Amino acid sequence: MSNSVRLQKYIADCGVTSRRKAEELISQGKVKVNEKIVLEMGVKVNPAQDTVQVSGQYIDHAIVNKIYVLMNKPRGCVTTVSDPEGRKTVMDYCQIISERIYPVGRLDYLSEGVLLLTNDGDFAQEVIHPSKGIVKTYEVKVFGQVTENLIKKMKKGVEVDGVFLKPDIVRIVGFLQNKTWLEFKLSEGKNREIRKICEAFGLTVDKLKRVAIGGLTCDGVAPGKIRVLNKRQLLKAIFSKDGYRSSKKSIKAPRETFRRGKAAESEEFHHLRKESYYTTIETMKKTGTGVYKKQGNKKTVVKEPAISDQLS
Repeated sequence: MSNSVRLQKYIADCGVTSRRKAEELISQGKVKVNEKIVLEMGVKVNPAQDTVQVSGQYIDHAIVNKIYVLMNKPRGCVTTVSDPEGRKTVMDYCQIISERIYPVGRLDYLSEGVLLLTNDGDFAQEVIHPSKGIVKTYEVKVFGQVTENLIKKMKKGVEVDGVFLKPDIVRIVGFLQNKTWLEFKLSEGKNREIRKICEAFGLTVDKLKRVAIGGLTCDGVAPGKIRVLNKRQLLKAIFSKDGYRSSKKSIKAPRETFRRGKAAESEEFHHLRKESYYTTIETMKKTGTGVYKKQGNKKTVVKEPAISDQLS
């Protein structure tokens, strides 16, 4: 069949879900071709001749209206179509879209910024596949003061769980009283790459925002809001010849921490890491200038800098 395509690709092209999720549906026995359940990944279908059902619903590529959505993802929601834990998902912000769409790539629960959603499987693969070399830019605020020595180490990369992680670019773009703003550029986009790099060097991430995919930004789109674009507009922005250029200049890292400052690698910030972030923040709000911190096997309230210093 010269017009045949792989089943998982056809499901994605019909806007049902991503290819990876389509493979999961096939392995779960939720896909039928010509009324027969298919469990193998190598099956091909001819859209002009074969009928395909997913979870009991017939799908047809010929009637799919391709949708392309740009979202400024807020923190505090998951980048999935549904969540078994009942948390808010990015789909809660797309209820005005009647077509079935799904996220392209992923930003974790506490991350925010540029996110694409679509029902065009080919477009999703073009944007997400590492072979395309699309540079994604992130702004990351970490607790403490980052030094020149630490930046040099981060630029060389680090091995985490047998995988070598190395940013294309990492630079300092801002200093606060007890925090540092970094800019990362990545072209491979491994799972949780920035958080893993930071944690490997002892850093605690306070805020992580994706500001650009290629040359595409969400300027003018408020957090939690979306903008519907056409494929041509998106591809033109993503593959822009100039790409994304931040207006923030690089700041030279000091050789040592500023006077009275805390080093970014300090374990004193670890209680503010992702897994305990919200619990700690709530405690800080309730206690004013105090915050729970582990001391041995116990948690005690200790005095910290004012809450504005911790959260700014």
